[in-house]
Amino acid sequence: MRFVKIIERVLLTIPIMIGVALLVFLFMRLTPGDPVDMMMGDAGNVSEKEIEALTAELNLDKPLHVQLTMYLSDLIKGDLGESYTKRKPVTELVFETLPATVELALAATFVSLIIGIPIGVISAVKQNKLIDRVSMGGSFLGISMPPFWLGIVLILLFSVHFGLMPVKGRIDFGYQFPTVTGLYVIDSLLAGDFEAFKNVVKHLVLPAVTLGAGMGAIVARVTRSSMIETFRSDYVTLARAKGVKEWRVIVIHALRNGLIPVVTMVGLEIGVLLSGNMIVETVFGWPGLGRLAVDGIFNRDYPLVQGVVMFYAFVFVFANLIVDILYTYLDPKLKT
Repeated sequence: MRFVKIIERVLLTIPIMIGVALLVFLFMRLTPGDPVDMMMGDAGNVSEKEIEALTAELNLDKPLHVQLTMYLSDLIKGDLGESYTKRKPVTELVFETLPATVELALAATFVSLIIGIPIGVISAVKQNKLIDRVSMGGSFLGISMPPFWLGIVLILLFSVHFGLMPVKGRIDFGYQFPTVTGLYVIDSLLAGDFEAFKNVVKHLVLPAVTLGAGMGAIVARVTRSSMIETFRSDYVTLARAKGVKEWRVIVIHALRNGLIPVVTMVGLEIGVLLSGNMIVETVFGWPGLGRLAVDGIFNRDYPLVQGVVMFYAFVFVFANLIVDILYTYLDPKLKT
């Protein structure tokens, strides 16, 4: 029964992906600006013949419905096309920049969890007391702060004023180690280069905090609400009546069940972190997928933007599917 539901979910993703493909194709064509003009802008004096030749080479001289048919046909084959500006396959560009984005997203998720879950649990245990009100006020502030503003403030404070953290990039020039996974934190440890590891972590701290602050605030609020509801459950009351120590009631009985909504939220937020970090990557000069998409948008690089957006859509769909599967294992009522 569980397997059938998973298959149904997978099949439902097909029309979603088709819809995303259509929307991104049309929106890019409706966006003001011509890719050929952008590419020829710095070339000096160019003739109409050269412009027409480049337009034909990029298939932009064909009717819109023909371009759409070609795009969907290539997409079905797994071909995301070739970037206009970088002259490389979009798939190759995505996988080149993906490790940087994944590393930042994982670091931001880690920051949000180590901050959000303890704050949420403490707020639930100390419900309506001063520490609860202060924590929830802080979480509201975290949700309200725009990431780009927080990132700039952190750069001005810790990079410019105190000089403690780097301003941009993943690592300083001069460090070299074998890249096995593409995640510099792991690769530097595998190489035993602890100086490089420290340098990588220093570059990672500010963008991870910037990206994870809002998510941490949401985790704290969701954890608090879920824990308060769990504390009212019969099995928690029974555990306390049996004389179980309070910390065991909180950690073993309440927290395990209280984390079910948190798992759902984190699963969805990981997709947001992977796709919604364009501004943060741009602010910190982080060479990831988000910055690649921003460059593609500014350059009207249709295949690049379409490919990145389709990858984002796949990540969202996959994250939702994983969350649904985890739900059946965490909640006994959903196993049948």
